[in-house]
Amino acid sequence: MRARELAVDVPTVTPDSSAMEAARLMVEHRLPGLIVVDEHRRLQAVLPGAQLVRCAIPYAVQADPILARVYDETHADRLCAELAGKTIAELLTTKQNLSPIVDGDATAMEVASAMVRANSSFAVVCNKRRHEDAFFIGVVTVARLFDRLLPVVRD
Repeated sequence: MRARELAVDVPTVTPDSSAMEAARLMVEHRLPGLIVVDEHRRLQAVLPGAQLVRCAIPYAVQADPILARVYDETHADRLCAELAGKTIAELLTTKQNLSPIVDGDATAMEVASAMVRANSSFAVVCNKRRHEDAFFIGVVTVARLFDRLLPVVRD
């Protein structure tokens, strides 16, 4: 089975998308990260969900996790306000492609291997392996991979 057969389409965002709307999209579709594409669906970046969380947490707390204890639940509920008014482009860093990118012709074993090497719960499937000018096809999650590959277990 090839990656393009395993891939499922997921909602994407553009660099100009609102960070708050992108966070809502992640929640609504239970996405582990966001696929950033241009207007032609050319892959621009993979924005892991942790990057959105990182942008919501004050830098002082990131630098010293002990400070997280100072925030009560009322203040924690307001953390996403940090995303208001920001675009995806503002959240992107040079370390975005932490999730593996595989070619649509990759085998299931190649997809699984790429996910293991990157310690990622999903792989991005494009029309070619190289990031430059690659068109987004879909995403293969661990659950999707196992769903298609696990044999039927009989009692």
